Amino acid sequence: MAWTGKILRVDLTAGTCTSEPLNMQWAADYLGQRGLATKYLMSEIDPKVDPLSPENKMIMATGPLTGTSASTGGRYSVITKGELTGAIACSNSGGFFGNEMKNAGWDMIIFEGKSDKLVYLLIQDDKAELIDAAQYKGASCWDTEEGIKAKHGDAFIRVASIGGAGENGVKYACIINDMDRAAGRSGVGTVMGSKNLKAVAIRGTLGVKVKDRERFATAVAAGKQVLADNPVTGTGLPTYGTQVLMNVINESGALPTRNHKDIQFEDAHDISGEAMHEPRKSDGKPNLVSNAACFACTIACQRVSTIDRTHYTVKDRPEYHKASGGLEYEAAWSLGAACGVNDLDALTFANFLCNEHGIDPITFGATLAAAMELYEMGVINDENTGGVKLNFGSAEALTTMVEQTCKSQGFGVELGLGSKRLCEKYGKPELSMGVKGQEFPAYDGRGIQGIGLAYATSNRGACHLRGYTIASEILGIPVKTDPLETDGKAGLVKAFQDATAAFDSAGICIFSSFAWTLDDVAPQIDAACEGDWSADRLLELGERIWNMERQFNLAAGFTGADDNLPARLLKDAAKTGPAKGKVSGLETMLPEYYQLRGWSADGVPTPETLTKFGL
Repeated sequence: MAWTGKILRVDLTAGTCTSEPLNMQWAADYLGQRGLATKYLMSEIDPKVDPLSPENKMIMATGPLTGTSASTGGRYSVITKGELTGAIACSNSGGFFGNEMKNAGWDMIIFEGKSDKLVYLLIQDDKAELIDAAQYKGASCWDTEEGIKAKHGDAFIRVASIGGAGENGVKYACIINDMDRAAGRSGVGTVMGSKNLKAVAIRGTLGVKVKDRERFATAVAAGKQVLADNPVTGTGLPTYGTQVLMNVINESGALPTRNHKDIQFEDAHDISGEAMHEPRKSDGKPNLVSNAACFACTIACQRVSTIDRTHYTVKDRPEYHKASGGLEYEAAWSLGAACGVNDLDALTFANFLCNEHGIDPITFGATLAAAMELYEMGVINDENTGGVKLNFGSAEALTTMVEQTCKSQGFGVELGLGSKRLCEKYGKPELSMGVKGQEFPAYDGRGIQGIGLAYATSNRGACHLRGYTIASEILGIPVKTDPLETDGKAGLVKAFQDATAAFDSAGICIFSSFAWTLDDVAPQIDAACEGDWSADRLLELGERIWNMERQFNLAAGFTGADDNLPARLLKDAAKTGPAKGKVSGLETMLPEYYQLRGWSADGVPTPETLTKFGL
């Protein structure tokens, strides 16, 4: 129950779609979505494979709670070897696509090989076929989604697609569903493009069954009440979205600014969640139109925004006058503070373009910030940039370069490499602010010590969503820890990483963990799924998944030396704020983390650890 028990295997080379049974023993050990799909990927590919070769596989996966009435139960993930990083990639998305996939009767879709022409997959319950997508070649995600719905005459079809960026090999292309929800990081859209797969369109009408309907309904109701009563999930996120963090993190002295040269942005308020509510001086209207929610979500943190019609970015472009997905905190930071830009409408426009064409705004903004530093150092100049002056703070540089990157034009081709490859090309690798080839999100590891360790050890490259210690270090959830201290952070990071792996694999949103512990999740899974599911079992499952992902990366060629941070965070002390004078204490935290993980001094799981988790 809760699992459909079916996998759809799509051989793009042969052009075939075949149903096969789900391995239920693996489901018992890895639950679903992130964990279960990673187990399948590891069993079917060589971790050393070229991410863009036909031998790499891409898996779209749901969790057992996806498609149920469990709050936030609309998630799905895309699992593959990432093109941006060369590491294990698992990009999680919300919206309504995951629910549709589950309601069509599929736990996972495994894509293998490469089509000899551009195609899209159409699924209507148990019927699946590959359809020529030539008419959508080069089309944006928005046009592709609207076109497929119109072609099949069904507004309820859910579509996940890539834009021209994914087709053209931008290293951090996304997969966009429901117009502005993204499987966003690590280049999963680039892998999809390498397979000549333009989109997946699904209509599902079968429903999702659970083991004990009455007990499940009780557990779900209790979980929803916990979310409603919590100040973050019940008030903060619905009102301000993730943008509630902009002023909070800035005041904490951990907002990376101008490519991490600074850790506070003097204009943070101008691009904050509060500013999105305030009337604009130009037309008296706020940036924010409303909030919105993904399938089954009672938090509703999604933003819907508009841009001032007279703003230079859109005054002659009517397609951007309508409301669309507004800024989340990470995008507002990367497009704003990271680049020193305080123009809220310019940030909103840039975010629209990222959604429309399918690129990760975190990596784009961080890469542009690195390019701006290269420009101000004189390493690159107007000849490189086509005459665009890449100065920190230039909103026009931001909006020009995001469009060039989305369309693989001009200097945007260089920005499409990501900051690691860009900075290496120009002889300044130290200016890339990331781990394992993936750029940092919106928190500085000098001002928040635990998140620095979480970045360094993240299996998919720098990531806040693999162990969100911000909850504890800044928000005091579930307990308050001092963000400037290193003591105890190894255990904190490990606990967050293991619990997050369980949340991700269940098919629910990680934002629910602001209020829920695994004690809230376990009763829902236990009532939905066969077997006995406790919080302890879920925590052990999360640790098993973490070690398995580590195995993949080690086999792919990563070592403990890759669990590191840029020299800027290790050697250049914070200039202002509570962390003034501080650098990251990674060297103190990392050995303890390895020990707690049951890994050797160089970061390899010991035989005892592997045996413990059946790996």
